[in-house]
Amino acid sequence: MFSEKFICAGYDYTTYTSHVPAPYFRKTFEIDGEVKKCVITLTGLGFYELYVNGQRLTKGILAPYISNPDDLVYYDEYDITECLVPGKNVLGIMLGNGMQNAPGGQIWDFDIAAFRGAPRTAFCVSTEYIDGGIDIFEADGSVKTAPSPVIFDDLRCGCYYDARLEIPGWSEPDFDDSAWKNALPAETPRGEKRLCEAEPIAPVREIKPVLIRKCRLKEYITRGDVVKEAKKIASDERDGFLYDFGVNSAGTVKLRISGERGRQIDLQFGEYFAPDGEPDTSNICFYPAGYSQRDMYILNGEGEEIFEPVFTYHGFRYCVVLGITEQEATADLLTFVVQNSALREIGSFGCSDGMTNKLQAMTRNSDLSNFYYFPTDCPHREKNGWTGDAALSAEHILMNLDAVNSYREWLRNIRAAQRADGALPGIVPTGGWGFEWGNGPAWDAALTYIPYFCYVLRGDRKIIEENATAIFRYCEYLSRRRDERGLVAIGLGDWCPVTRVKSPLEFTDSVTCMSILKKAAYIFSQLGLSLEREFCEKLYNEIRDAVRRHLIDFGTMTAIGSCQTSQAMAIYYDVFNPGEKPEAFKRFLEIIKRRDDHVDAGILGMRVLFRVLSDFGEADLAFKMITRPDYPSYGNFVERGLTALPEDFLREEDRPNSLNHHMFGDISAWFIEYIGGIRVNPFLADPSEVEISPVFIEKLDSAEASYETVGGKVSVKWHRTSLGINLDISADSGVHGRIRLPDGYSFADERGSIEELHSGNFEIIRE
Repeated sequence: MFSEKFICAGYDYTTYTSHVPAPYFRKTFEIDGEVKKCVITLTGLGFYELYVNGQRLTKGILAPYISNPDDLVYYDEYDITECLVPGKNVLGIMLGNGMQNAPGGQIWDFDIAAFRGAPRTAFCVSTEYIDGGIDIFEADGSVKTAPSPVIFDDLRCGCYYDARLEIPGWSEPDFDDSAWKNALPAETPRGEKRLCEAEPIAPVREIKPVLIRKCRLKEYITRGDVVKEAKKIASDERDGFLYDFGVNSAGTVKLRISGERGRQIDLQFGEYFAPDGEPDTSNICFYPAGYSQRDMYILNGEGEEIFEPVFTYHGFRYCVVLGITEQEATADLLTFVVQNSALREIGSFGCSDGMTNKLQAMTRNSDLSNFYYFPTDCPHREKNGWTGDAALSAEHILMNLDAVNSYREWLRNIRAAQRADGALPGIVPTGGWGFEWGNGPAWDAALTYIPYFCYVLRGDRKIIEENATAIFRYCEYLSRRRDERGLVAIGLGDWCPVTRVKSPLEFTDSVTCMSILKKAAYIFSQLGLSLEREFCEKLYNEIRDAVRRHLIDFGTMTAIGSCQTSQAMAIYYDVFNPGEKPEAFKRFLEIIKRRDDHVDAGILGMRVLFRVLSDFGEADLAFKMITRPDYPSYGNFVERGLTALPEDFLREEDRPNSLNHHMFGDISAWFIEYIGGIRVNPFLADPSEVEISPVFIEKLDSAEASYETVGGKVSVKWHRTSLGINLDISADSGVHGRIRLPDGYSFADERGSIEELHSGNFEIIRE
């Protein structure tokens, strides 16, 4: 039962200038009889921590789901039968701000969102007794409330905790709550009520520091458009101790410390070291000084104390600890608790080249540290569900992780945010910001790309059924956004290009529209929606004709811009006809040679250029461009010691933006699909069908990849021998397809280059 009886501790809420502690709530209830089953359904706006008789039961961290409560309100359900005792029992809840009140979201207008307000909760407890009796109660004015030791919390900024304000035993039955106030009625949010089906956010491992040293934190330089005035609470001290955990990921820390009552410990999180080697957090400078990725703990002075922040998380490699002595700066003081959505691994890749393996690990790390219910753009500065990043990453994430359930939940939020005219915001959830901001088709593609890849790779028909109407509404929207030439130019385009060379917006937007429409037409064909399919096919052809008429030089077979992005996109998305592609590809190689075989593209070009090279027999060049150690390249990220993929290809001497993004991560899919050779559903007919077609990169001695299709697991291993290639394939009985060797290779027993898929060991020779 989704109770709509919301309560709160008060109507004031936290701002940068006024902090309101996270409230505790207690509800006592009696158990009189033998319980068959007892279930609680609850929500928190923003986040909650649930306790029953002192036992924490919260699913993961940051519960419930992060959403705009004007669109969707998420509840969680718990079976609490085993927690109950005869007689008096206590339900305990602590509430954080979450999306309901996000002081750190002022850049995206969350501070003026219609849903902003004090934390509130609703719950319903239903008890079924063995004798058939049923007892049901909801939140009401009988619930008692008091302030918690969490004196400030924000999803993006951090958590401030004053242990002197702790209330021992507050969630246990024998606690005396007579001095507590009664809860107040709160407004019921307007959004649809539902249970969350996305995977919870959970701790996955703990990391000890690899280095501890004295440091001086660089002066924090905030952006000019953030709040200038804020309540001063954080320490001004900049001399502290650096805890370097060796990997840039996402989560929280666990602090263990003893000391005098009232001493303040500040924890400042970051990912970037200035050229002099000192920590610098100004690359994530969206918030007032003292609020940017900072947790704070005030000791109560009673023996060893353990602090784990709540209602927040951080993206970081290091933590600067302020307020401790040199003697206290030990490895036992601080632990990195890595957290992300609990997504199951379904794909893998490894090879004989260490740099390539590091790039695969970096991509996987970026994907997971940016998956908190939904794909975010970064785990520190913004933590927003940017649709463009998600569209670019959908295929490679699904080639590594089973994210279908989480994607489905997020798509509900995208549909809820879509305007009646079909327009989409650049971030989801949003409080209204992001429409017509500049995101455009390459961002909006998430609505179509994610269901498409979930269906093609994972066979999930439900997800295309659920999103078909919204996809068609968006396709209609695109039809109205064409200019007098029939082209579309309304977005950011090829974001974060390596150099100032950038494909014209009218080209990247229009070609992206072609891609959206082609995938939409396929979706509608699978659903038997012939009118919608015909609409998309007609619009596709009209935009394609416009691109070919206005943006292609057929004398040289060059797309406008004469750059890597334009040429690769024109080939990959079929702007060129099949007979034109060989000449267009020759031109593509010439463009690459101009940059001495270095990458020179933004997010849209980088998504396709390695695929185009490989499809036309230049996989070795693609591998070289990816792994070369000199700038600009992915390999240069490894040479610089990065452990996640950055937001852009800035030079090492430049202050970076984010050092943990996932939008350039398609290389992981390329590793699995091309080097490993696992092509899932190659003919768009059956997700249990695979084509095993590895490319034997000259610089590699061996490679291996695996993927769990919906029909079963398939594994591929190959290594070089004195005679050629030894290829080992293992495929479950539910997987079918074929083995297709690349040009110039054949099976040693004169069977040619194509073989029906089956498990076995194959000797491959070069013709």
